[in-house]
Amino acid sequence: MILNPMTEYRKSVARVQTGVRIEKRILKTLKIIAAHKDMSLGDLLEGIVLNAFEGKAAFGKETLAMIVETKKAVGLDLTAADSHKLLESNSN
Repeated sequence: MILNPMTEYRKSVARVQTGVRIEKRILKTLKIIAAHKDMSLGDLLEGIVLNAFEGKAAFGKETLAMIVETKKAVGLDLTAADSHKLLESNSN
C-alpha cells in the first residue's frame, strides 16, 4: 500500500500486456471515454470490470450522456442484448 496525498491509499498491482480482440466501434467509444476522463484505456477497463464485479454501475449520469453521443458519432448501435450474439465479419 502506497500513501498518496491525493487519495487515501493506492494498492500495488502487477499488470500484464494482453492482446484482446474487441469490436471496432466499442474500442473507439472506450478510447474516447478514456481520453475524456484523462486516463489510459487499461485504467478505464479495469475500473469498468471492478465495478461490474461488485454489481455497480461504472459511469455516472454525465458520462452516460457523453457515451450516448459518442456511440452515435462512431455508429455504435450494439446493446447489451447483442452481447454473446455477435457474428464476426472478414472486413476490418
